[in-house]
Amino acid sequence: MRRRSGMNWRLIVRALRHRNYRLFFGGQGISLIGTWMTRVATGWLVYRLTDSAFLLGLVSFAGQIPILILGPFAGVWIDRLNRHRVLVVTQVLSMLESFALAALALGHVITVNEIILLNLFQGAVNSFDMPARQAFVIEMVEEPEDLGNAIALNSSLVNAARLVGPSVAGLLIAGFGEGYCFLIDGISYVAVIASLLMMVIHARPRAHLQRSVLTELREGWDYVRGFRPISSILCLLALISLVGMPYTALMPIFARNILHGGAHTLGFLMAATGVGALIGAVRLAARPSVLGLGRVIPVTAAGFGATLIAFSFSHWLWLSLLLLVGTGFNFMQQMASSNTILQTISEDKKRGRVMSFYAMAFQGVAPFGSLIAGAAATRIGAPYTLAIGGGFCILGAAAFASQLPSLRTLIRPIYVERGIIPEIAVGVQSASYLQQPPEE
Repeated sequence: MRRRSGMNWRLIVRALRHRNYRLFFGGQGISLIGTWMTRVATGWLVYRLTDSAFLLGLVSFAGQIPILILGPFAGVWIDRLNRHRVLVVTQVLSMLESFALAALALGHVITVNEIILLNLFQGAVNSFDMPARQAFVIEMVEEPEDLGNAIALNSSLVNAARLVGPSVAGLLIAGFGEGYCFLIDGISYVAVIASLLMMVIHARPRAHLQRSVLTELREGWDYVRGFRPISSILCLLALISLVGMPYTALMPIFARNILHGGAHTLGFLMAATGVGALIGAVRLAARPSVLGLGRVIPVTAAGFGATLIAFSFSHWLWLSLLLLVGTGFNFMQQMASSNTILQTISEDKKRGRVMSFYAMAFQGVAPFGSLIAGAAATRIGAPYTLAIGGGFCILGAAAFASQLPSLRTLIRPIYVERGIIPEIAVGVQSASYLQQPPEE
C-alpha cells in the first residue's frame, strides 16, 4: 500500500522535475497569495465606500473588459514574441499597479474612480499575461506528456493561494485596512519576477512571416471557429463565465447582508471556494492522461450550477461554506479540463492565439456578467441573480454533453498522432483501431 501511495504522489508532482517549471511554481506560489489578497480587498473597499452592488459589478467589469478587446491582438503578438520576456514585462507592470493602489489606499485618498482606472490598466496587462502564461507552460515543461500535469499543478497553486490569501486579507482588512493588502501584493511580485529571470530558456525558432496582424488574427479566428472541439469548449466556458463567475463579484453582499458578517466572513467564503478548487486541481494533477477529461467538462459545469443555486438560498454560514467548497471544486475541474484539452489539441504555431481566445472566454466575457449581475442584484436581489445564473450553467452543460460523441471522433486522430493513445501510437495505426472513440 505504501508503494502505491508513493507512486501516486510522484505522479501528482511529476511536472516539478523540470527546473524552469519548479522556479515558476515557487515564484507564483508567493505572488498569487498577494493577488488573492488584492481581489478580496478591492471588493470590500468598493462596497465599503459605495454600498452599491452595481459599482461592485462595474469595478469587476473594468478589470476584465480589456481582455475581450485586446485579447485577440495579444494572441497574435504572443505567437510572434518571446513569451518569457512578455511575462517579465507583464509582471513588472502588475507590481506597479499594486503599489499604486497601496499608495492611494494608505494615503486615504482613494476613490472608486481611481480603482476603476487601475483595474482597467491591470486588465490591459492581463490581456497579454494570461495567454502568454498559458502558452509558456509547454516551454517550461519541455515534454508534452507532462503538460496536463503542469496545468493541473498550476491550478492547484492558484487555489492554494486562494485558500491562504483571502483569509489573511480578511484579518488585515479588519485590523489595519485594505491598503496593506495592496502593499503586500506589490512586494510579492518580486518572487515571480526573480523566478522568471533565473530560468534558462531554450528559445524555440519562430518563422518570421511578413503578414499583417489582422491576417494572423483572422487565421486564428478561422481555426478556432472551424474546429468544433475548440469552439464548443470555448462556448461553454464563455457561458459559465457570463452567468456563473459573477458570484465572486457579489460575494461581499452575501458576506454582509445575507450572512450578517464582516470582512473576515468574506475571507472565509473566498477561502472555502479555494479549498474546493484546490481539491479539484490536485485530483486533476493525479490523472495519468488527458483521456477522460471530455466527460469531466459537462459533469462539473452542471455541478457548478447546482451548487451556485443551493448557495444562493443559504442563510447559514456553515452551509454556505460547504456549498462553496463544491462550487470551487466543480469550477476548477471544468476550467482546468478545458484548458488541458485546448492546449493538447491546438496546433503549436497557433497556440498563443487559441489561448488568447481562451482568456477571452474565461475572463473577457466575465465583465459583462459582472455588470449584468450587479444591475440584476440591485433589482431582484443577489440570491435570485445567482440562482438564475446557476440554472443557465446547467443548461449549457446539457447542450455540451449532447455533442460529446461527435467531438470525441474529431479529437481522436490528434490523440493518436501525438501518442496520447499508446496502444495505437506504438503499433501500426490502422483504421480499424479508430472505430471506438475514447473519452477525452
